[in-house]
Amino acid sequence: MDTGPLSFGLLLLPRLTQLDLTGPYEVLARVPGAKVHLIWKTLDPVTADTGLRILPTTTFAECPDLDLLLVPGGAGVNELMGDAEALAFLRERAGCTRHLASVCTGALVLGAAGLLKGRRSGTHWASRPFLTAFGAIPVAERVVVDGTLFTGGGVTAGIDIALRIVADLLGETAAKAIQLSIEYDPKPPFDNGSPEAADAAVLERVMGAMGGMLEARAAAVKAAAALLRGG
Repeated sequence: MDTGPLSFGLLLLPRLTQLDLTGPYEVLARVPGAKVHLIWKTLDPVTADTGLRILPTTTFAECPDLDLLLVPGGAGVNELMGDAEALAFLRERAGCTRHLASVCTGALVLGAAGLLKGRRSGTHWASRPFLTAFGAIPVAERVVVDGTLFTGGGVTAGIDIALRIVADLLGETAAKAIQLSIEYDPKPPFDNGSPEAADAAVLERVMGAMGGMLEARAAAVKAAAALLRGG
């Protein structure tokens, strides 16, 4: 068994939700000896959907071998689902990485790359119905594990996903040590983090605000699924 330093790759994309990436990064960067690579087409800064700018550390062309490839979500997944260069990179690397993962709507990008067919998958609750367009099996769980594929719910679930991956690679004790070191002991001030628990008025408000985004996402998913079938 290879006992060398682990190599983790996190895909950057314009208009990502930064915590989808920085949450897992905080966990994975604490694995002793591990290298964490932020991957994009160029080394130019990538701007998140809330304005935070993040610097890639490697490009598609220069990316080293990886033990994990993780795709975050965010508003930018609509464009990424139709990005032939990015999808080709994911397909190529998925065949040689030990673990494949996504956070939130990053699962839709894996789906557009043809990597979820017949696989159990999670994603943000509002985008979960879109998974079937790519042949995936939607699962309403915070972390969904299907072999070496790790997916899950929105934004904060990325920390849970990363901890589960560390446990799979290095054992529960290593994952628990990282959890304790970052004091990951969440106690939300409100029991309102899922549509099942949310107040009806709050759910209606959020769904109303998401309406235009979800219409655009539905169109992007339809186009990406058509391309995948055609390919």
